[in-house]
This record gives sequence, C-alpha cells and structure tokens, in this order.
Amino acid sequence: MNLLTRYMGREIYASIALVFAALLMLFAFLDLIHELNSIGQGQYSLAYVLLFVLLTIPGHIYELFPVVVLIGTIFALVQMAAHSEMTVYRASGASLWQMIGALFKIALPLIILSIVCGEILAPPSERMAQKLRLKAQNSQVSLKEFRSGVWVKDELSFVNVKSVMPDSSLSDIDIYRFDESYHLQNITHAKQADFIEQGQWQLKGVLETRFSKAGVTTQAQPEQAWHSVMSPGIFSVLLVVPEQMSALDLYHYTGHLRDNHQKSARYEIAMWGKLAYPLVILVMMILALPFAAYRRRAGGISGMIFLGIVLGLSFHFFSKLVGSLGALNDWQALFSATVMSGVFLLLGMATLWWVERR
Repeated sequence: MNLLTRYMGREIYASIALVFAALLMLFAFLDLIHELNSIGQGQYSLAYVLLFVLLTIPGHIYELFPVVVLIGTIFALVQMAAHSEMTVYRASGASLWQMIGALFKIALPLIILSIVCGEILAPPSERMAQKLRLKAQNSQVSLKEFRSGVWVKDELSFVNVKSVMPDSSLSDIDIYRFDESYHLQNITHAKQADFIEQGQWQLKGVLETRFSKAGVTTQAQPEQAWHSVMSPGIFSVLLVVPEQMSALDLYHYTGHLRDNHQKSARYEIAMWGKLAYPLVILVMMILALPFAAYRRRAGGISGMIFLGIVLGLSFHFFSKLVGSLGALNDWQALFSATVMSGVFLLLGMATLWWVERR
C-alpha cells in the first residue's frame, strides 16, 4: 500500500504542478492586461506593473488551490486508469478505504502548502501589491462603504474616515466625541492623521467645534494629539478583500467589529472559510476518486478533464455565491463557509458508492 501511495502521490503532484503552471500563467496574463490600462498614472510604469502581477501570484495560488487539486487529481487518476494501473491495484487487494487513506496522506503536504501560502505569503504580498500600486499612482484608498466614507466606533467616539493613504495615514477625518449619556461634546475635523505609536495619533490641520451650555466655540490648530485604540491595521485591511487576509487578522478584525457593535458577517465567513480550507482540499480529493474507475469506452480523457474543470469552477463560484448571500442575509458564518464543502463531500461519497455498486 505504501508503494501505491508513493506512486499515486508522484503522479498527482506532477499533475497539480502542471495545472498550477497553466492557470497561474493565465491569471498573470489577465492581470497584466488589466494593469496595462493604468500605465502612465503617476509613476506607474511597466516595471511596477510586472512587480504588481508578481506579488499577486501567492493570492492566486491560494484561491485556486481547491480547483487545481481537483483537476490535477482527476487528470492523474484518469491517466492511471487509462493504462489499467488502477485496475491492477484494485485486483491486488487495495480496497476503497485504503485508496481514500492514500489520498489523505497525499493531501497532507498540499494542506500544509496551502496554509503557508494563505496565512504567511498571500496576505502581506497582496497588501504590498496594493500599496505599491497606490503609491506609484500617487493615489489613495477611497472608502466606499457609505457615500460619506467609513464609520468606526472608538469607545465613546464615532470616527468618519474618507480615505486611507498608501502609508496607512488617514485623510479627511471627523471625530464625534460623546459623553457617557451619548450627548455630543465636540466635533474634530482633521485633514490628516498620522500614526505615532499604539494608542497615539497626530492630527494635522485641525478644526475643533465644542458644544457646551455656554454655546458653541470653534478653534483651529495646526496639530493635535489624538488618543485612540484604533491602529493602522484596522484600516489597512481595507486595502485587501477579506478572502486574502490571514485567519489571525480576520479574527482580530471581527473582534473589533463585534466589540463596537458593527456588522462583521463577511469577515466571519471569510475567517471560517480559512479555517475550513483543509477540509476543502480533502473533499476535492474524494470527489476526484470516482474518476479512477474510468474506462476507455466511457469516453476520452479530455471529456473527464472537462468534467473536472466544470466541477471545480462550480464549487468555486457557488461557494462565493453562498458566502455573499450569507453576508447579506446574516446567515450563520460557519454554515455559509462550509455548506458547499458539505454538498460536494456528499456528492463525492454518493458517486463512490455508485461506482462501487457497479
């Protein structure tokens, strides 16, 4: 059985590498075409475009992992079945559960690689890519959650931020401070806010309006210290989509949103999706196993590969659809993140049962 595991692993890893190379070249080419339209904005040259495309590759690797594992495993198993190798293994006494166990062993290095890519490589690489493009274009991140920008609760204050600069400084912000009874005490408007250290910001171009029983007073200052529990990390997450963040960052950010009674469904779904990612890879392996029963009279190898591509893309797009619906309708985050994995696991097990019955 160890011989079967080693041989299957070698064939599956080679097929997965081949599929990864093809899809990554395709996605990199599409990114390049998309970014060419932005050349000339500020200092955004071809060299910056190529570097941006290179930095986005780890994110594509992580995003494509389940689809590539499914297609690569199907390709390897169909090739082995076409050469009657799978028939020999089954005839020599290899049971279905032994083959599933072999696939689980083969999946373990892939799971570790996906975790390293998704938790260590992709998040900083994606953030660096976005900052590189924004800085080269002399641009900024406009916060479009509301027309007025994004709103963040900071203890007894409400902060409105219009945009985040590439260096994580804030631009055009308003701070509404309330007392414990939520009576408005003052409004502070600043053109810019720079992070000094944990809990400390420096406001520039400040206009402060105070409300008291005596009336309303206004005072302008070139600079003012601002004490806040917020950090640049809270705003830097806006540079990347939740699916490209690490599970640890998502955990901290969803905690911040919950503590301030803000909607966190999208980030919670993304976090649970990260935690359930190893299960997804195992599901793709199980879904590919029925293809080991391929017979030449059942059709060409290309047809089996096409079916694998359809299954992989269906899983990818339906998972995103369910995640979006879950965020919109406030479905339970764990359910939204794992329901499609459960559906495809049942599909794979049902197909295996049908193949074994035949």
